Amino acid sequence: MKNANKYILLAAIAGIIIGLVIKKFPDSLILQYVSDISILAGQIFITTLKMILVPLVFFSIVNGISNLASSNKAGTIWRSTLLYFAGTMFFAVFIAMIAMNLFKPGIGVSIDAWQLNEVVTSEALSFKDFIYQFILGLFENPFASLANGKILPLIIFSILIGIALNEKNKALNSARDFFKSFYEIIFKIVNWIMYIAPFGIFGLLVNMVVSQNITIFSQVGIFMLIVIGVILFHGIIFLPTLLFIFNRVNILSLWKGGRVSFISAFATSSSSATLPITLKASQNNFGASKDVSNFVLPIGATMNMDGTAMYEAAAALFIANLVGLDLGLSQQFVLFFIAMIASIGAPGIPSAGMVTMAMVLQVLGLPLEALGILIPMDRLLDTFRTTVNVEGDLVGTLIIDKLVKD
Repeated sequence: MKNANKYILLAAIAGIIIGLVIKKFPDSLILQYVSDISILAGQIFITTLKMILVPLVFFSIVNGISNLASSNKAGTIWRSTLLYFAGTMFFAVFIAMIAMNLFKPGIGVSIDAWQLNEVVTSEALSFKDFIYQFILGLFENPFASLANGKILPLIIFSILIGIALNEKNKALNSARDFFKSFYEIIFKIVNWIMYIAPFGIFGLLVNMVVSQNITIFSQVGIFMLIVIGVILFHGIIFLPTLLFIFNRVNILSLWKGGRVSFISAFATSSSSATLPITLKASQNNFGASKDVSNFVLPIGATMNMDGTAMYEAAAALFIANLVGLDLGLSQQFVLFFIAMIASIGAPGIPSAGMVTMAMVLQVLGLPLEALGILIPMDRLLDTFRTTVNVEGDLVGTLIIDKLVKD
């Protein structure tokens, strides 16, 4: 699609403006029709991305790993990927906790009755049970994973097939060609989906602006500003600096080549839904090899959640301040690693962090009722942290691609 970047950027700006107009004149019949059509357009876009997501992840990873056999650099990519994911997430949680301990939002604010908030949560798990279920969940029936769209077990199964195809065996050549052909078919469908991307992003942003209740943030404005500030620091300072050190790519070039992915991540709040667009940007705009991008990006969309990890750590400290609980060094040490582990288990869908947030609160002895004050603000903050999640995946792909090529 020619001029895709320009059309998507214009659609994003138009979506925000139209959303504000509809919010200002909610009784206008014409604007109500525009709002309804926008919701439909956004949902069609999300549905098509979800439709292609599972086969894209499966064939991308199998194709990527199987092709690594010729370069004999699979080990380098594995080690570099895991080191990058762990390092950037470690830094993200660290700066979030430093900022929260420095500014201490919530101190002196009295929440009289948590029970007045209507909270619906899943049963919270202990840390031991969470780890147990998380590990077992990696090895489910692969066909069930395909049918249910469970990404983590699908990744494990894809990796195993890709490793098996790495064997130097002529009998496997036809199998490798099969997966390569299907990957090309899936990517062609991705190109078709890109034609409706501007309309989908427009609809999603209109709906987000119209439905967001701004007044509810008055009590927690400082906390939100800190979280957004930390996320922006990570996305505008840390990640671009890391990319420049390894690749000599400046922040303007990063924005120019990756803005479609970033805008899509902001609009959809889903790193998984944005995966097809990020794959396309890494290969077409930055020249990353298909082998590396097909391996790093699908795994990063599920495991590399810098924004989610820093948010969950900051939210736990915020709730502790609201209830007057002073978390000691040992408790904050536990929180540090709990936030990292919980974010890895969060699926790449809008507000997925709320699913694991209950586990983080319970491990620290904090009231689960506190989710009642986090959920209303989560949709807005989710847009920022998902954008950083996607940026981290793209930056990691470019760095690892550079290391492999050198």
